[in-house]
Formats: sequence, structure tokens, C-alpha cells
Amino acid sequence: QVQLVESGGGLVQAGASLRLSCTASGRSFSRYAMGWFRQAPGQEREFVAAISWSGGNADYADSVKGRFIISRDNTKKTVSLQINTLKPEDTAIYYCAADSGRTVGSGSIYRAAWRYSYWGQGTQVTVSS
Repeated sequence: QVQLVESGGGLVQAGASLRLSCTASGRSFSRYAMGWFRQAPGQEREFVAAISWSGGNADYADSVKGRFIISRDNTKKTVSLQINTLKPEDTAIYYCAADSGRTVGSGSIYRAAWRYSYWGQGTQVTVSS
């Protein structure tokens, strides 16, 4: 099992940058592909970005491609999301998630939330115009 805690959210103005971090505890963090999702008020949770167990593969939602960068440090058991040029529509609670751990060695990453077994509590990002 793995426990996840997000940090780094806040209230910022449009155009600013933020770096979200997700710190894992538990065993074998490097086995898990990791994802970031977000949920805006009144909307469903949506995929933002994902990274494979090794960090070799990454995927982004079209809405954030070119502005968001996902990375991980397996030695520190962290996954980060660098968010640049923030827009008001980026306002949401951001969650990190870990998959089942079965993709280790394959490089597979997923956009579907149901593929992820472990979730953090989320960190709020609010972007003012």
C-alpha cells in the first residue's frame, strides 16, 4: 500500500506558476505509475497528467499540454506537477494518485481514474483573473 499527501496549492493570479508535490509513504513507491487529476466545483474529476513508474513516459490532458510538467523522484518518493501560466479555469482541487503497481516494467500509464488504486486528499489551487 501507499499513502499520498499533496502540497503546494494556493491562491495565485492568472499567469503565475505553482509547483504541486505529492509525497508517498509506504513501500515500493517506484512500482507505481502516478497521476494527477483535478476536480473543479460542480464538475467531475478529470485527468491532468500521468507518469510511468520509471519516469520514462508521461501523458497530459490536451487542456494542459505545454503548460504542465509532471516529474518524479523515486529516491525521495515524490511526484511533482509544475504548473505554468495558470488560468482561472485551472481552479480546482488537485489530487495525486498511484496505480495498482502492476505496470512496473511496462511503461504503461493511464488516463482513467478507475485505473488508480490510491488517492491523496487533494490540494486546492485557485487562480484569480
